Amino acid sequence: MNKAILVGRAGGDPEIKQFENGDKIANLNLATSERWTDKKTGEKKEHTDWHNLVFKHGLAGVVESYVKKGQLLSIVGKNKTRSYESNGEKKYITEVIVSDMDMLGGNIGGSKAAAEVSDDDIPF
Repeated sequence: MNKAILVGRAGGDPEIKQFENGDKIANLNLATSERWTDKKTGEKKEHTDWHNLVFKHGLAGVVESYVKKGQLLSIVGKNKTRSYESNGEKKYITEVIVSDMDMLGGNIGGSKAAAEVSDDDIPF
């Protein structure tokens, strides 16, 4: 089973690509963090991982309209690795293709957000 479930904060505003047929893709970096106390030193520690998210179709429009840097999100999707060439060198990137998203709490843009959105819920 290929399923990714993440809760984290948007690392920036989404990047939107629009195609000639009107379809959109949104790309967004998501930061997930874990915190703990070192048992030997008592020192507080933190580690942050960054995830490349891809939103397609109707979800891309929702992300474009409502998601801003710092927004707390819960996402469900699947991991996909693709390759590309840069300066003659083959490189790889792993992305999460998002199928469901929850915008969690917070006060982004002056309004409290708490909504669940699925690509299946969007009529276009």
